[in-house]
Amino acid sequence: MTTTGEEHARALTGPWWWARWRSAVLDGSLALVSAVECGAEGIPFARDAGVPVSVGVVFGVLAGSVLLVRRKWPIAVVLVAIAITPAQMGFLMGIVGLYTLAACELPRRIIVALAGMSLVGTMIVTFVRVRQDMARGDLTLGDWFVPFASITTSLGLTAPPLLLGLYVGARRRLMESLRERADSLERELQLLAERAEERAEWARNEERTRIAREMHDVVAHRVSLMVVHAAALQAVARKDPEKAVKNAALVGDMGRQALTELREMLGVLRAGESAGRRAAAVPLAAVGLAAARVASGAAEEEGPCLEELEELVGQSAAAGMVVDLSVEGEVRSYAAEVEQTAYRVVQEALTNVHKHAAGAKTYVRLAHRGGEIAMQVENGPPPEPGSASAAGLPSGGNGLVGMRERVLALGGVFVSGPTDVGGFRVSAVIPAV
Repeated sequence: MTTTGEEHARALTGPWWWARWRSAVLDGSLALVSAVECGAEGIPFARDAGVPVSVGVVFGVLAGSVLLVRRKWPIAVVLVAIAITPAQMGFLMGIVGLYTLAACELPRRIIVALAGMSLVGTMIVTFVRVRQDMARGDLTLGDWFVPFASITTSLGLTAPPLLLGLYVGARRRLMESLRERADSLERELQLLAERAEERAEWARNEERTRIAREMHDVVAHRVSLMVVHAAALQAVARKDPEKAVKNAALVGDMGRQALTELREMLGVLRAGESAGRRAAAVPLAAVGLAAARVASGAAEEEGPCLEELEELVGQSAAAGMVVDLSVEGEVRSYAAEVEQTAYRVVQEALTNVHKHAAGAKTYVRLAHRGGEIAMQVENGPPPEPGSASAAGLPSGGNGLVGMRERVLALGGVFVSGPTDVGGFRVSAVIPAV
């Protein structure tokens, strides 16, 4: 609720039908003045009507006191004012009653009808009184003065309070509408803030997932090859020093490549953190920045491409894997995120072969089609049951999940599972656009 709405809610503390105590005091004061006025005007009315003065005074006081209920029953106040108009009393009650009637939430036809009745009643009474005064000789003006006085008097007692009431009522309705709109806007802003917080949390989770996937792809393959080469180095260190030196050089190259990729990734992360700190002063902008980073993902980063696929297969072959690469279709370039995803799928599949089926023959197939690119990595069963764990490679179980997330994020299809002969197959199809 807005400040205006809170003040309005706190202000509804008056007695009975009044919203505020000051409104009750104002109506009581007006009713008192009206009662005094009507009581004073009841004296000449009693003389003209031939009734006791006390009766005229009591009648005037009771009639004038009706103004106390003007907010509750404005129609009754106007009707009473019209009824006592022939007695030439209740001028204040008529003026205040018409103002209250016009300012209330009543149909326009009721307001117009009662205002017309008050206008006609005041005009007739004024016409009769002025004509009587001229007949007695109190007024020596011409006959034109009678209709002029009746019309101007009736308009002067009816039009100003009616127009003022219409203006105040319209302004009050406008303020209520603005207050409701302010409350509605505040509720919408609260909902937007909650949604922005949810989007920020979603962006953070997506960023964490992407970082974990990138770290897994970068580290797992390189380190797996390093472990395989280190195991081979340990086995041939004394028997074949030349091969040991070659394996040691390969381990060094793998380590340097892994460190280079890790440095690049950490540099991107540090740049993203500094950008997030700069945008911290504007939460929605920070959310937009995080969402943009997640949406762009690895596309904005320099990553591997399909041209490096032969080198990737060669690294696995150098580690002792029997791997066969075949490419079908016309070779062409794709969007950066498509090529990087295809490369990472093949890389992770080869890493899984090193972990779970060391020594198994592996087939890597890449097909360039009209509107998509397809890849498949299939390995046979390991030659020896214990060879899968010979190098002691740990497995976190996130490789297949990461591959599936990458492919599905680009609108592709990912399928993986064991083959009938005891091997494992990973297949993926990624749209080229």
